[in-house]
Amino acid sequence: MDHSNYVIDQMISAKSIAARVEALAEEISANFADTNKLIVVGLLRGSFVFISDLVRELDLPVEVDFLETSSYGDSMHSSREVRILKDLRGEIEGRDVLVVEDIVDTGHTLNHVLHMLQSREPKRLEVCALLDKPSRREVDISATWTGFEIPDEFVVGYGIDYAQRNRNLPYIGKVRFIE
Repeated sequence: MDHSNYVIDQMISAKSIAARVEALAEEISANFADTNKLIVVGLLRGSFVFISDLVRELDLPVEVDFLETSSYGDSMHSSREVRILKDLRGEIEGRDVLVVEDIVDTGHTLNHVLHMLQSREPKRLEVCALLDKPSRREVDISATWTGFEIPDEFVVGYGIDYAQRNRNLPYIGKVRFIE
């Protein structure tokens, strides 16, 4: 099948995303109300739009750092081999940490990242994921907070790409290939 010919059907509107991000930020702010600083770790590249919107809604002192992992490349399917392309710049030992992920799919990337971060001995380590595809899970892992549960569809938009395209869409859309 030729994967260069596709259309995108909107699944989750920009308005729905904005409302959910606001609600997630309220829950996260309440959960970390006692922190002197929350380190928000974005998993690049897919989470950059989500993390930007989320941290602006948090009613907490925050520090933002990033990790970049790779398990997809330009493919639609995870290789299940997680590589760290960019590590954190700061220390997290004894700190409150929130990992922000765009989508929890098979769970391999998040599992790998959480094990790595846990070994650095943070005070608290929680996860907020914009999207969750539980039907695809291969590892017993879940986010503390989830924006939306979605079916097993290939999605783009709001920072999520297909072969580095469509990150700039303001909504989440389902990719439908045309033969």
